[in-house]
Amino acid sequence: MDLPKNAYFQGKIVPYSEAKVGVATHALNYGTAVFGGIRAYWNDEKERLFVFRPQDHYQRFLNSCRLMCMEVDKTAESLTELTLELLRKDAYRQDIYIRPLAYKSEEGIGVRLHDLKEDLTIFALPFGKYIKNDTSAHVTISSWRRIDDNVIPARGKISGAYASSALIKTDAARAGFDEALVLTQEGHVAEGSAMNILMVRDGMLVTPPITDNILEGITRRSVMELARNELGLTVVERTIDRSEVYICEELILTGTAAEITVVTKVDYRPIGKGVMGPIGGQLRQLFSDVLRGKNPKYAHWNVAV
Repeated sequence: MDLPKNAYFQGKIVPYSEAKVGVATHALNYGTAVFGGIRAYWNDEKERLFVFRPQDHYQRFLNSCRLMCMEVDKTAESLTELTLELLRKDAYRQDIYIRPLAYKSEEGIGVRLHDLKEDLTIFALPFGKYIKNDTSAHVTISSWRRIDDNVIPARGKISGAYASSALIKTDAARAGFDEALVLTQEGHVAEGSAMNILMVRDGMLVTPPITDNILEGITRRSVMELARNELGLTVVERTIDRSEVYICEELILTGTAAEITVVTKVDYRPIGKGVMGPIGGQLRQLFSDVLRGKNPKYAHWNVAV
């Protein structure tokens, strides 16, 4: 993977090689950091880079900071402007991934959130597909359970919580699957290792509610809006049983990294006819056009660099 060119670090943009922290940094030792994931897409015809819904992402990022008792002296708007400044300096002419990270920067030992210094960094790097088999993914039900909101809040992108996601992803990959679905402690479907899920059942698009220990996904919300507005689908947020995913008509995973990934098999059981269905295919095309600034109806979701 290519390394970033530059990074916003300790209040200024510096070469990435200069953005370093000590090994005693609190966030490194205890996972006391929060992050965001934002994508930007290159449009060859317009020769512009389009950042997808940055202010929505940064508002969620600031909410995550609040959960971890971080006082970041920025707004979603100022963070967006800072990101644009960084991207202009980077001058990428390809699809990229942007990572803002707020972290407890105190160096020393002691588990807590209060009375600690914190800092902010942002960097970007070239990024392609997160799941290579994104039109015909084969997933499994993970033996690991989703972290509960009363353990580590799933609606915040808290760095330490992603140790759970890493366990889920590695076990699935080593077993030969593209991804895994994770159940809540009650046995209902929550998410993938790091993406939301939506299924087509009886012609409706169904997704777990945000109270079922899921990340409040920006891509999830965007796909739900496209499904309603452009495909005329009824979208339902409700708890999903494990066995429902085996018999649904279509199943998709959504996320900034995963974009819209179509699942065609779960635990060796075919979803629908075992190939990408019409709703998944249409949503992928709609979403791709939006991301690259090709759909004027949703131009307000993008910020051009």
